[in-house]
Amino acid sequence: MAAAASSLASQFSGLRREVLSREVAPPTALFLRSVQSQLRIPSTRRPPRGVVAMAGTGKFFVGGNWKCNGTKDSISKLVADLNDAKLENDVDVVVAPPFVYIDQVKQSLADRIEISAQNSWIGKGGAFTGEISAEQLTDIGCKWVILGHSERRHVIGEDDQFIGKKATYALSQNLKVIACIGEKLEERESGKTFDVCFQQMKAFADSISNWADVVIAYEPVWAIGTGKVATPQQAQEVHVAVRDWLKKNVSPEVASSTRIIYGGSVNGSNCAELAKQEDIDGFLVGGASLKGPEFATIVNSVTSKKVAA
Repeated sequence: MAAAASSLASQFSGLRREVLSREVAPPTALFLRSVQSQLRIPSTRRPPRGVVAMAGTGKFFVGGNWKCNGTKDSISKLVADLNDAKLENDVDVVVAPPFVYIDQVKQSLADRIEISAQNSWIGKGGAFTGEISAEQLTDIGCKWVILGHSERRHVIGEDDQFIGKKATYALSQNLKVIACIGEKLEERESGKTFDVCFQQMKAFADSISNWADVVIAYEPVWAIGTGKVATPQQAQEVHVAVRDWLKKNVSPEVASSTRIIYGGSVNGSNCAELAKQEDIDGFLVGGASLKGPEFATIVNSVTSKKVAA
């Protein structure tokens, strides 16, 4: 499997390594320049008019990761905004409040939006101070959990295998998993984007046998909370590579059905262009998910995927 990952990485060696900043040139110029200079990945798919143009077969998915933010009052306001928002029907929407506010959100948020935890323990609960078990999360109504987020990897120090085992246990307790992968800036600049992402994918694949309840979130670490965002083409390059990795290392069926979403400074201004990419099946949103109207805009960016009839 390692050889296959290495071989696949070499196929995408043309990935552009520089990270563009909005101050360098107007956004339109940056986009055009990136399209001209980056690896072009041809697509033989020609979706029929009037349907959603997605490489995978899953439903568009948007998650909001509230991280360690909020108070009882601010979260009440956010929930009220979300309840008032008009959201497109053909999108799965999930929010992940801090642990201490999960029950408050569950009791007040419309059923249209499901609840995720931001982390869970590797096994059954017990003498593990400060941890939350999958059993406890399902007991209070959580449907999802985010695992492998870069802040857990690079701040807390969780390694690939530990995260993979967490995923296995969460799935065994009927928690669906948002499995995060992504490279740091120095890894992208040294041409290791695909090596890193495939290694992280392998740790999940080694632990997961049932992919029906898994969503993969590609979040380049250099774009999380920095205001920098991968161009649509940069994100598409990684998404199509991850889908191809799944096809070769798990199965074509899993590659088709598993949703691969993008995260990293997604906001109401850039979501539409990102959503148009064929292999981007949705978003995992950080800061913008704390603003109800803007989060609704991101959810409704699914309309950008629809081909005019």
